[in-house]
Amino acid sequence: MPNTNLHNYLLGQWTPHDGDGFPQYDAVTGELIATCGSEGLDYAAIMDYARRVGGPNLRKMTFRERGQMLKKLALYLHSIRKKYYPLSYRTGATKGDSWIDIDGGIGTLFAYASLRRQFPDKPFHIDGEAVGLSKEGTFIGHHIMVPKHGVAVHINAFNFPIWGMLEKLSVNLLAGVPAVVKPSEITSFLTEAMVRDIIDSGILPEGAVQLVCGKGHGILDTLGEQDTVTFTGSASTGRKLKALPNIIENAVAFNMEADSLNAAILGEDAVPGSPTFDLFIKEVRREMTVKCGQKCTAIRRIIVPENLVEDVQLALSQQLQKTTIGNPTVEGVRMGALVSKKQLETLRQRIQELAGETNIVYGQTDGFEVMGADQNKGAFCSPILLLNDDPFNKQGAHNIEAFGPVSTLMPYKGLEEAIELANMGKGSLVSTVATADERIATDYVMGAAAYHGRILILNEESAKESTGHGSPMPLLVHGGPGRAGGGEEMGGVRGVKHYLQRTAIQGHPTMITAVTGQYQKGAAYKEKAIHPFQQHFEDLEVGETLITAKHTVTEADIVNFANVSGDHFYAHVDETSLEGTIFERRVAHGYYLLSKAAGLFVDGRKGPVLLNYGIEDFRFTKPVYPGATIGVRFSCKEKIRQEKRDEEDIRKGIVKWMVDVYDETGETVAIGTILTMVRMRDQN
Repeated sequence: MPNTNLHNYLLGQWTPHDGDGFPQYDAVTGELIATCGSEGLDYAAIMDYARRVGGPNLRKMTFRERGQMLKKLALYLHSIRKKYYPLSYRTGATKGDSWIDIDGGIGTLFAYASLRRQFPDKPFHIDGEAVGLSKEGTFIGHHIMVPKHGVAVHINAFNFPIWGMLEKLSVNLLAGVPAVVKPSEITSFLTEAMVRDIIDSGILPEGAVQLVCGKGHGILDTLGEQDTVTFTGSASTGRKLKALPNIIENAVAFNMEADSLNAAILGEDAVPGSPTFDLFIKEVRREMTVKCGQKCTAIRRIIVPENLVEDVQLALSQQLQKTTIGNPTVEGVRMGALVSKKQLETLRQRIQELAGETNIVYGQTDGFEVMGADQNKGAFCSPILLLNDDPFNKQGAHNIEAFGPVSTLMPYKGLEEAIELANMGKGSLVSTVATADERIATDYVMGAAAYHGRILILNEESAKESTGHGSPMPLLVHGGPGRAGGGEEMGGVRGVKHYLQRTAIQGHPTMITAVTGQYQKGAAYKEKAIHPFQQHFEDLEVGETLITAKHTVTEADIVNFANVSGDHFYAHVDETSLEGTIFERRVAHGYYLLSKAAGLFVDGRKGPVLLNYGIEDFRFTKPVYPGATIGVRFSCKEKIRQEKRDEEDIRKGIVKWMVDVYDETGETVAIGTILTMVRMRDQN
């Protein structure tokens, strides 16, 4: 890549920065890569463009459509992903490090695209179930979640210029909120390269994404009550931004994910020679060296039983000796460089602070071998292992963040001490406990969970498929309390809801049905002459209801169902055993009621209904005895369009039906939801 002036993508166009800009250097060779800048940008206009253009364009799409958009973008980026690797190497990342950043980021897009099926085919989300607010059922409440009418400002760290962007974008785009991305000015050359491809693809609507490549001073100054900030970086910087006057005054949502002093605990059962001990050493070595230790989730504190300190030190040192350092493009190099010489200088200061009260037992900051590069030109550092023999009194390792291949070994006496030491980090993103003992695992989780956003239980049973200590997964929350920032990123559906406003709506069931597009019990019925099973997906209306014929339950029905099903539970077949129960006499099976209800509402003729797709939330609310007469109110509750699997597949959708089984008094005896797959009339 030739030296270049990076552009910002703002207001729908690429614009060069003013002035000399911030220089970006190759972490391996020290060569100038590019300059970036953000001086003089009109952030009020940038945010207004996102709210005025990007927001409406995204909000008019349904969750399904936004998810399909993410899938299309993920497929496109996956097809060209190899072009980003040479640029990634210039950040000091090895091929393996780059895979985490590039392929991992694209994988997050795929993961969030798949979540579209957990949301309705609507621009908004219906949250939970309706709540009755009145005795007669004419006044109910519900919750809906709608996209905020603001902009998401993403401030990302230097260590993951691709993943950091995509893991945040995937969530806000699925939610229907536009974003302004502000990557670190140290590595924004890699982010800019991908954003250029995203824009050129034409997959995202206008205004969905803007990019600021420079330092971004003032980027938060014009944010308001509908906006959201997500910050990844140092805890000190995050606290300063979170305390900005307009952030506080406007109650701007601020999600912070900060570097933390994560810990790995070796269980007392994991003795040398055991599979768990070996896995522990491997995991710690990996977390010290992947991305040259520049990960917010890296293991900074290694907490082991006091009688195993020497064994761990020896085994870990032997593994670290195998870590060849150098140019990421050279065959055999296992650890690259820190991102910049400035970061190396800061790291050396932190190591010196830690070494003031602890001993360096492996590694050095100078004088080590570097493959395929000049140590003086690149930002290289060897792995550093320190030993803290008195971690309750020498507390530097619980307070000082050395953001590189640095970790401190410390002893504990008993699991309670291990938990206390882990929690002395004042909140972390992740901790690991390596044990095959269920009691140790349980006690550690219960004692440490309040202080850690994620806990990995590491042992041989899951090791082959485990993603490891340092890998946040898209469908699980990524964040942590206290020092880690107190925020939550990703987390599957939970992450999407971060960009939605939850609003309670109240009214008559008919009005709530109209607003939500989901039938509510007690709403007005829509009756048609044609049976619902003879209608195509498009023709069915939410609220459309079939009032079925009735059936009087007999003892013969109950006996016959017991014989057919094999369900001879005493309440159905033995009236002499009912003393002390809630039943007055022999009672009909709940599943008989469901089966009989189907017999009442099903139309046996061939029609658009393709199959029964399943049952949800069925409850039996009142005993049904022989002599009771039951009928069904069968209402179209919700319609969900399905995607075609391939060109040969037919167009169809899932229809949810409320099955309200009632007795001769009109009282509901069983209620639930069944799903049918229904063919669409229009196959084009």
